[in-house]
Amino acid sequence: MRKLILFALLIVGSVAFAQPSVNDYEYVVVPTQFKFSNKKDEFRLNTLTKMLLQKYGFKAFLDSEPQPDEIVDSNCKKLYADVESNSGLRKTRVRVVLKDCKNKILFISDEGTSLEKDWGKAYNEAIRAAFESLGAIHYKYKPAVAASPDSGMVTQPGSGTVAESLFAQPIANGFQLVDSTPKVVMKIFKTSDSNRFSAVRGEVHGDLIKRDGQWFFDYFQNDQLVSQAVDVKF
Repeated sequence: MRKLILFALLIVGSVAFAQPSVNDYEYVVVPTQFKFSNKKDEFRLNTLTKMLLQKYGFKAFLDSEPQPDEIVDSNCKKLYADVESNSGLRKTRVRVVLKDCKNKILFISDEGTSLEKDWGKAYNEAIRAAFESLGAIHYKYKPAVAASPDSGMVTQPGSGTVAESLFAQPIANGFQLVDSTPKVVMKIFKTSDSNRFSAVRGEVHGDLIKRDGQWFFDYFQNDQLVSQAVDVKF
């Protein structure tokens, strides 16, 4: 009975902690017309958005194009891209947004801007600038791992109960975490949730998540979810 209860807690805990990120998705759908445009694929901005998503590792399609069988009937297996404009008379401003099937924002870019007077050139330049912050999160698709009785969450607290203290230094769209050397140990990037960052530590990609006042670096190792406590000084 005790083993059954422990197993149930592990499963529930794993579900609660596995918050969605762009790394959970392989495919992105791009609309054929943005709200600020006057017609479909005006100035080929929608095609540009598709190409830039492909550049950073996604499998992207315009919503008018045929899609792979594995996603055509499953809206929640893909992300939905949009470009939002907040432009004025003198300056073009845009952000790239990625949402899931429930309209939850999983990524919003830094603002891309342009002072070009030509409408088409301005939006082209601003979109390219906005996409630079998508490149900064180092997207890498991580297929979902099916749960099994032998899998669960492995807690690795690091050195002692909590790993060594790391100090946050601002970078584009996030922070780099350095030790007392100072050496860059990890880079973290903002998401729509203030208690979760996309994180990269060496070659390992995961999420830095705040739970009960403590930061944890969550990532998969040998098909198991590892949760490592991290002491972060912002």
